[in-house]
Parts: sequence; C-alpha cells; structure tokens
Amino acid sequence: MPARLIDTPVGPILIVESGGRIAEIRFASGAETDSDDTPLLRRAGTQIAQYFAGRRRQFDLPLAPAPTAFQVRVRSAMQDIPYGQTRSYGELAHSAGGAPRAIGQACGANSLPLVVPCHRVVASGGLGGYSGGKGLATKRQLLALEGNAIAG
Repeated sequence: MPARLIDTPVGPILIVESGGRIAEIRFASGAETDSDDTPLLRRAGTQIAQYFAGRRRQFDLPLAPAPTAFQVRVRSAMQDIPYGQTRSYGELAHSAGGAPRAIGQACGANSLPLVVPCHRVVASGGLGGYSGGKGLATKRQLLALEGNAIAG
C-alpha cells in the first residue's frame, strides 16, 4: 500500500492509502518508510501540516470505512466535535449509542487519529487515555494546539 511519512510536532506520522482512500494514520516509530507517494497522500500530508500550523480545523479527505457499524457511529460522533472542544466518553455514548467503556475502546481502535479526532474525547474527570504517539503527552499537545484549556 502506498504510504507517506511526515514530520510533525508530535513526532513522525505515517499516512497509508488503500483503494483511493486514507486507510490509516499512525504515529510512527521512525522505522517506517515512504513508498509510492500519491496525490492523495501528498494532499493528506499538506492538510496535516496545515492543522499543525493552525491553518486547518477540519479535514477534507476520503477515508476508508470503519470496520463495524458501531465504529462508524463513533467515528461520526468524533468528527462532529468542533476544533478546540472536547466531549466526554459518556456524551459520545449518548450520541453514538453504547456504553462509555465501548466508546473508549472504539477511540483506542481509531486508525485515523487527527482526521478523526479521538484526542477530543475525554473522561468526565480529566483527560482519560490516549493510545497514540506518547500517550497522554501527545493528547495534551494536540488539545493545547487547539487552544483547549483541559490540556494543562
């Protein structure tokens, strides 16, 4: 599958394309390499760079479908969270259906971080968890970038 590695303020990110859609965005270890750069991967890289530069609040990219109907609903609910805001796992459970724990698991399984902003989902009493990059440090960085006070 074509892939593009980009440097970001939270470390290297690998963007993977499959079937003309963005299939995965992964916080990279540094061992990953580019392969067959495509116009879509360049567009995704540009949009992610714009996000980190504070010039993009929403992404306009074709995304691979989520693997289950529940993850489709959770992904949609996450994408509805405005830039700079957060929602609790419980609030997402209410809007997407399911239990807060299941929402947390769906967030942890999100293969498209940043574009599908799982970092904006927090626990009712604080940050909650984050499985990407350097964990909570990365979540704090992303929330701070968006001007969210909870990051502190």
